[in-house]
Amino acid sequence: MTLPPTIGERPPGFELPNQHGELVSLDASLGASVVLVFYPFAFSRVCTDELDELQRHLDEFGRRSAKVLAISVDHKYALRTYADQRAYDFDLLADFWPHGAVAERYGVLDSKQGYACRTTFFIDATGVLVNRIDAPLGQGRSFDEYRTVLRNLSEPTETAPSL
Repeated sequence: MTLPPTIGERPPGFELPNQHGELVSLDASLGASVVLVFYPFAFSRVCTDELDELQRHLDEFGRRSAKVLAISVDHKYALRTYADQRAYDFDLLADFWPHGAVAERYGVLDSKQGYACRTTFFIDATGVLVNRIDAPLGQGRSFDEYRTVLRNLSEPTETAPSL
């Protein structure tokens, strides 16, 4: 297993299709903070509880100029159905093929079982990894942990208005 990126370093870049088949890259998402939420499988109880919680608190991410990108090894078509059924307003990225390649690069692929471990990486607007949250397979991450990390993310920079 690859070692996960280290706090204070730039994590690996990637480009994955979202639930609509649009390619989403980490580099293109920077300029805002990025919250990479690796989760094992769409439609599973704990993963659904966690993603529902993120959806309920999406405004908190927005207030911190943080973009949520949720990544699983599921196919984009399964993720489309899942996102539509749950009314998720954030990208679900398909790390389907090569199977779990991005999760592997982040050191969170359980290659024996074939799923991404339950890990969240917080990347600041400059592309530096500033924190992470982990939880075991059958247990969800606490939103209070997200809230604490979000409070400590660097303040979003204001841009000058266009003329």
